[in-house]
Amino acid sequence: MGTIHLIRTSRNNKAVRGTATIPMGADKIVCATLENSDYIIPEGTYELKNTMSPKFKKILPLVCGVPKRSGIRIHTGTKPEHSTGCVLVSAFGKQQIIDFINQKAKQNEKVYLTIATDL
Repeated sequence: MGTIHLIRTSRNNKAVRGTATIPMGADKIVCATLENSDYIIPEGTYELKNTMSPKFKKILPLVCGVPKRSGIRIHTGTKPEHSTGCVLVSAFGKQQIIDFINQKAKQNEKVYLTIATDL
């Protein structure tokens, strides 16, 4: 079990950009985030648990304690429409993103696999 701290940096009519900080022992992961502006979760710190995702059929980090919401995951995606409430992550830190995370899914997958392994 761990935590994730979400900060918003910008928003437009389709996407919300920000950063996520995830403590991992003495280290931490800091990555760019992208969310669909129609389904954004409140900025703040949340508990993370690794559980089986019924949708993705694999273990993914679950963001717990989101007010009036459940099933929020950390996973890959390149556009805000790839999320209906989940947090999309970028593998390369606090890079600038507009309406997409400009990375290949395999590279982004390393972020949540690291989280899923280390929680």
